[in-house]
Amino acid sequence: MNRPLVAVLSGAGISTDSGIPDYRGPNGLWRKDPEAEKLVTYDYYMGDPEIRRRAWLMRGENGALQAQPNAAHRAVAELEKSGTPVRVITQNVDGLHQLAGMPARKVLELHGTARAVVCTRCHARTPMEDALARVDAGEGDPACLTCGGILKPATVMFGERLDPVVLGEAAAITKACQIFIAVGSSLQVQPAAGLAAVAADHGARLVIANAEPTPYDELADEIVREPIGTALPELLRRLHAASR
Repeated sequence: MNRPLVAVLSGAGISTDSGIPDYRGPNGLWRKDPEAEKLVTYDYYMGDPEIRRRAWLMRGENGALQAQPNAAHRAVAELEKSGTPVRVITQNVDGLHQLAGMPARKVLELHGTARAVVCTRCHARTPMEDALARVDAGEGDPACLTCGGILKPATVMFGERLDPVVLGEAAAITKACQIFIAVGSSLQVQPAAGLAAVAADHGARLVIANAEPTPYDELADEIVREPIGTALPELLRRLHAASR
């Protein structure tokens, strides 16, 4: 029996159990501090050294690099290890799917990764830990060691385009999958949110697991409102049993 291709679109809600706050939920970062959005907006970041200094301090303080995968990340990786074809399309930049055991080549990071920095001039890419060590040593706004250009996290900031290659791969997987699970995503940020509709249009079973309603709930075959850390492992176990 051929096992169905499962696409998992993950948003911030899958990582809250790992101690990483979401952005748009009731206690989300943008609701608590709207000014924080400037720190991840490309034009503000590139044009104001003070915003860059604040952004580097925020990165050093938020502890995201120390976060560990939770039960939901592990459940996705275990489903892949069981022989079910799984592809992860994530809006997150925390790298926790890979840390949980998902092969990196099977994870599409729509918004890049916070585990690396990139030079905006020469595009040299280096580990985030190295840049944060320089900040700890007293450099408020560390410059590229290769060319002196401005460094930014290898994430897609507000005002930047998503990588068209990554987006194209995500669309292809969405159209090919038989089951599409949107987990921990408000499904409000395009173009990622629109993948749910693409999946439904191409005949996939659409499952939405999120604490709050989303704009795509009416298209879903199944809606899960329970906490993701317990609900997703149970959902994936059920899915695995049905496909054996």
